[in-house]
Order: sequence, then C-alpha cells, then structure tokens
Amino acid sequence: MSEYITHIGTDESGKGDFFGPLVIAGVMVDEKAAKMFLEAGIKDSKKVTDKKILTLEPLIKQNSVYSVVPISNGKYNELYKNIKNLNKLLAWGHARVIENVLEQKTCEYALSDQFGDESLIKSALMKRGQSIRLEQMVRAESDVAVAAASILARATFVHKIQEMENKYGLKFPKGCAPQVKDVAREFIAKYGKERLAEVCKTHFKTYNEV
Repeated sequence: MSEYITHIGTDESGKGDFFGPLVIAGVMVDEKAAKMFLEAGIKDSKKVTDKKILTLEPLIKQNSVYSVVPISNGKYNELYKNIKNLNKLLAWGHARVIENVLEQKTCEYALSDQFGDESLIKSALMKRGQSIRLEQMVRAESDVAVAAASILARATFVHKIQEMENKYGLKFPKGCAPQVKDVAREFIAKYGKERLAEVCKTHFKTYNEV
C-alpha cells in the first residue's frame, strides 16, 4: 500500500500499563501531511521520548483529521468486566475512532496494528465504517498515519497520568515495572483498596497481588 493514498491509521496506548487509561487514536493522513509528518520525525511512539511526543502532538492535530478516545480506568474496568476480552475492547475502541474520523471526512481505507481477528473491528464498525476497506498489519506503526495515531494516543496517555498524579498526589510509574506494586500499596494506604480500581486495570495480575 502506497504511503500516499489518503488513509486512516489507528493505534492505542496504555494497553500494557497497570496505571492509567487505555487511549485509542485515529488519524487521517493525506500526501501533504504524510510528507510533513515524516520530515518532523513522526514514528512509532515507542521510539520517541514522552517529551518529544508532546511537541509533536499539536503538529498532528493542526494538520490532520483525527479522533482520540481515552477510556478512564473506571470505564475500562466496567467494559472489561462486560466484554471479558481485551481484543474485543480494543476493536470497539478502534472502530469508534474510525467512525469519529469518518464523521468529519470521508475516506476509503483504514490501517491498524494487528491485535486480534480483523473481523472484530469490522463487526464493531457502525454505518459509516461498514464500507471502509480495513487492514490490520503487524508492526503497522511503520506506516505514517498509524505512527501519528500512536503519538496522539501516547500524548493523551501522558496527559491523563499527569492529571491522576495531580489529583491523587502520587507518582504513577508507567508500564508494569516492580515499583508499580509499591505505588499501588501506597495508594491503598492513602485511599483504601476499594478505590484502587479508579487508577488501574483490575484484570492485571498485579491487582490481585497487591
């Protein structure tokens, strides 16, 4: 697929982080934006520092049609309890951002990172999205639209973690490193274990361990 066929790329951030939301983003990129984004150094957010991500975020927002859907921990845990399957939850989120972008502008092609059966996103798409040609690709972040979506998703994740830190007065480590458990215990000591679900993903085994 040529880089310069206008298309929507989707990606998510926060999937492997115990603390913080799951954020899914979609970005529609045309030829002009693709060239600009590549020159600006937009690539898979895992290869870019959080500091740099926050400087790239406004560039993407000003030069593309996009949608960002953050799913807070409370909402995420409720959805997970009902859906009981992370891939289905991701598919729902990816379908939402595609629909949101299509509401702003029509597009015939969308690309997402491979995370489960392609039919999951297809079946979650509504009326507008049903006619779109949708592909999933392993390491799709090599595509500039998916890379831009990964940057927006990560930037929103970073903002949301910052909001949580301000609200609860704790420093929430990213990922699933050992210090995550220490902070979880600190949170419980401060706010009680019932409220831990407000800031973390309860289906992680870390949750039961603390």
